[in-house]
Amino acid sequence: MLRKPSRSEETLLFAKNFLQHPKMLGSLIPSSRFLIDRLLGKVDWKRARTIVEYGPGVGTITAHILERMSPQTRLVVFEMNEDFVRYLRRAFPDPRLYVVHGSAETVQRELDRLKLVGADYIISGIPFTTMPMALREKIMRESREALNPGGAALVYQFTRAVLPYLRTHFHQIDQDFEPRNILPARLFYCT
Repeated sequence: MLRKPSRSEETLLFAKNFLQHPKMLGSLIPSSRFLIDRLLGKVDWKRARTIVEYGPGVGTITAHILERMSPQTRLVVFEMNEDFVRYLRRAFPDPRLYVVHGSAETVQRELDRLKLVGADYIISGIPFTTMPMALREKIMRESREALNPGGAALVYQFTRAVLPYLRTHFHQIDQDFEPRNILPARLFYCT
C-alpha cells in the first residue's frame, strides 16, 4: 500500500522547488484552505465531467478537487516540474486523475489523447506574468478553445497584472479577492 506523503514532506518539496525555480512557482507557500474554498466554490460539481488544473505543484488544490468531484469526473493536471510529477503520481493513486508532465499549452492535444471531450473547468495558478508573452498567449488561446460551452477558467494570481491578457481571450470576467492566503490572492472567473 502506498503511504501518502506527510504535510511536512509536501511543504519541504514545495519550498525546495520554489528556491530552485521561483519563476515557475508563484509562491513559497502552498495555497490556503480559504483560497481553495473560495476558488472551488465556483465549480458546479454536478455538471463537471472534465476538470483541468495547471501547475498543481504538490497537489494542495488537487486533493480538494478529487474530494469534491464525482466518480465519473476526470481530473487532468499539467505539471512542468519533474519532482512534482513524481510526487503527484505517488501521493494520489486515484484512477480519475491523469498527471501530465508537460506544458498547459498542449491542453487540447492531451485531452484528445485521453479521449476527453473538452474541459468544463480549467483551474490555474501558474504565474502568467513571468512567462514569455508568446507562451502566455498560446496557453490562454488553447485554454479558451479547450473549454466546453458553458465552461469556465478559474485563475488565481497575486496581482491584477494578468487581467488585460484574460480580457483578450474571455468575454466575461468576474473578480474576487481572498486576503487569508500568503500572499493575498486575486481570483478571476472567466467565461
